[in-house]
Amino acid sequence: MTKEGKYTQLFRDFDRLKILIIGDVMIDSYLWGKVDRISPEAPIPIVALKRRENRMGGAANVALNVKALGSEPILCSVIGYDDKGSQFLELLANESIRQDGIIRSTERVTTTKFRIFGNQHQMLRVDEEVDHSLSLTDQQELISKIGELIEKERIQCIIFQDYDKGVISDGVIKKVVAMAQSHKIAVTVDPKQRNFNAFNGVTLFKPNLKELIEGLKLEIQPNDQNGIIEAAQSLRKTLQCDYVMTTLSEKGVMVSLADPITEKNIFVPAHTRSVADVSGAGDTVISVASACLAAGCSPYEIAFISNLAGGLVCEEVGVVPVNKEKLLKEVLTLL
Repeated sequence: MTKEGKYTQLFRDFDRLKILIIGDVMIDSYLWGKVDRISPEAPIPIVALKRRENRMGGAANVALNVKALGSEPILCSVIGYDDKGSQFLELLANESIRQDGIIRSTERVTTTKFRIFGNQHQMLRVDEEVDHSLSLTDQQELISKIGELIEKERIQCIIFQDYDKGVISDGVIKKVVAMAQSHKIAVTVDPKQRNFNAFNGVTLFKPNLKELIEGLKLEIQPNDQNGIIEAAQSLRKTLQCDYVMTTLSEKGVMVSLADPITEKNIFVPAHTRSVADVSGAGDTVISVASACLAAGCSPYEIAFISNLAGGLVCEEVGVVPVNKEKLLKEVLTLL
């Protein structure tokens, strides 16, 4: 089979995947306006509001990316019994994403990030959220719901998308990883600091360089390639995972493998982009990497394709999912 045929078929294979996403969901609320004067109350610009837009963010943006690839996302999270929670469910319905993994709690508020734009430039962000861990009752309900879905559905991959808002905890991680291992389901992780070292036994762990350095409490300079390699390999051994895929911003991606004899590390350079907004790029990378892993791609292909996808969404303003056709076209051009 030709390369074109191989990767065209790979992208078709995404359509057969069911991917379970666990993590902190949120609403990305955009307020667009015009600035033509300064407030008389303080030396700040006045934004005359012209348009509002709500989008799904956090782990929900991962679900959007999974759906954009043609796969079926099953989203598991906890939101509040509040107006924003109802708005979030409406956003899911508008995207035809199932809601049976979403739990509503009277002990939470639905995380909302308000981004205020004036004259096409972001001027301010206001966050409405709680970040404490789930109550024991909510945690047990979430674990039970995830268990039901794993038993009922034919899931090829589970993604932990952590934003340190409290949905993911050590207890949730241990229970879900154990269930995944017993069902031979791949597990991928986009971590944050709070649970960084708790993901023992997962398949693919994807920190960015800042998260890698802070998670291991190291002092490594961004240009210290040997230091980064040693840190990633140390983390892989500690977590006993197959791959640590470290995103290096404009420098690309590095994959550290469980088999250092044959391929110790894989470097994939980034491609030159006209970057408009980096928001949501990490969500896209973990989504595409997970789909590639579930579809049987090699470590190099996982890194190469997901790195391209992350770059593509950086060309758009705001948090947007990857364009499948555009991504395939770029893969075929560059491979």
